Formats: sequence, structure tokens, C-alpha cells
Amino acid sequence: MLTTFFCQLLLFLTIQAQDQIPNVVGGKIERIANFQSEYVTPRNIEVWLPEGYSDSIRYSVLYMHDGQMLYDPDISWNKQAWNIDDVATELFKTDKIKKFIVVGIWNGGQTRHSDYFPQKPFEQMSGPAKDTVVAQLQRVGRTKEIFRPQSDSYLKFIVNELKPFIDKKYSVYTNREHTFIAGSSMGGLISVYAICEYPDVFCGAACLSTHWVGTFTKENNPVPNSMISYLSRNLPKPESHKIYFDCGDQTLDAMYPTLQQMVDSVMVSKGYNDKNWLTRYFPGDDHSEKSWSKRLNIPLEFLFSEN
Repeated sequence: MLTTFFCQLLLFLTIQAQDQIPNVVGGKIERIANFQSEYVTPRNIEVWLPEGYSDSIRYSVLYMHDGQMLYDPDISWNKQAWNIDDVATELFKTDKIKKFIVVGIWNGGQTRHSDYFPQKPFEQMSGPAKDTVVAQLQRVGRTKEIFRPQSDSYLKFIVNELKPFIDKKYSVYTNREHTFIAGSSMGGLISVYAICEYPDVFCGAACLSTHWVGTFTKENNPVPNSMISYLSRNLPKPESHKIYFDCGDQTLDAMYPTLQQMVDSVMVSKGYNDKNWLTRYFPGDDHSEKSWSKRLNIPLEFLFSEN
């Protein structure tokens, strides 16, 4: 659980890494520094182009949250990374998946939780339930003031500003069938929210160690039920979408398995099956980039399969 001091330390270390371009195993990184937005605070965008990237062919696009944690462990705050460049480069050698580029969206530091917290499920809570969420977040130093999710604005930034920029600058498919979104923890939560809010934009979502609790306790917590109610009403059609979930059972992930089972029941009730939905459980895995990197090939193969 992060204290206020630890959050400030993470912000300091993130600022220190601002000027360093990640080293990658294959392909290359292009950074768009301090991308300006009408909806969110400015942030870096780091686009990974695979080895042999060419304007003569088109690529699918994977939008990923917490972009400063994707490529290079040497410059991340905890010396861990998803290493998606490594994982994707190896998968491309097998010809099992479609070629894609990665659009890594840096989080906003102090705004991360409000950017990623699904807004409509929060707004649909009762007043006392909202007060409970705010108090739980204040208790762990995630906010000093009244907590207000800004995820609708964050998604507008991605859909209305960032995606048009990427579509114009790079040789990519612009349709839903080739547009995906992914993240872990709160990044997993905003990813499933994104595919529900913009089913005509995103074809698939990979949600690793999804932080269904929203705060940092399961006790007296209204967030999971609100999210499940929201998903019951808003999941996109399974015939045209793919959704991946997973979790471990150590550190923060210890809170997730029973909640994930509840979400899985909703997926079944909405007509999802093994062709368009996958939930995996990884005993022994904790809540870290090291764990997510180790199993990242599974959602990538599932979402980008050539079959």
C-alpha cells in the first residue's frame, strides 16, 4: 500500500526519467514529449515501432497505460518493466499474431488514480458509498481532497486527440478491428471501462491484475459491486470484441481472485465464450511488472491472433 511519501517518491523518480528515451531490444521508440490535451494534463507518449517497421504496410495499434513502465527497467522507478518490446519481438518471429505498434501513454503521476478510476460506476453510487470511497483513498494518501474520477476526460483524450494523431502520423489501420487497449491494476480497470464506453473504437482489451477494489481494501467497499453492475449493463457485444483478464494471488493481487470470479460470471451471462474472452489465474504471481511481463505473451496472442 502506497503512503503519501512513497507517492511523492514515485513522482520524483518519474520526473528524473523524463529526459531518458527507453532502450529497447527490438524496434525503436519515438517519443512525443508533453503531448498537449484539452482533457488531461500534458504527458509523454512513447510509440514503439517493431523491427522492420515500414510505411508500405499497415499495423494494428495497442494503446497501453502507465507508459513509463513498458520498455526499459533501467529507467523505471522500481527497476521493472513490462518489456513489451522483448515479448512482441519474439512473438512476431512465430507469425502467430498480427503486427502492431504500441502507443505507451505515460500516467499523470498525481492524477493517475482519478484518470483511471471508472467515472460512471462512481457517479452511480449513493452519496454514502461515494463518501466511503473518498475516505478509503484519503486514508492511504491517494488524495487529500474530495476524490473525483476524471476517466471520462482521460478516454476523450485517447479517442478524440491521441488516436487521430497516431492514425495520421503512423502507417496503421484506423478501424475498430485493429485497435486495442491494455493495462494492469488501475490500468486494467480503465481498459475494460474504455471498451465498454467506446465499443466502436476498441476491438479488444487486456486487463491484467485488474484492480476491482478501486481503493485498497475489500472491507465495506462499494466499488466492486458498482463495477459489476456497470459491466452487466455495458459490456460490448461478444461477437465483435475480445476481453482478457488475469490475476495472481500475492501482494495486492491477493484481493482479486474472488472478485474476478464474480466478473467472470457476468461475462458468461453476457454470452462471452473462449473465442472472445479469456480469464487466467496465476498462483504465486504478485502485483508487479515482473509478473505481468512473464505472462504478457498470453493476452497478446489472444488479442492479435491471426486465426
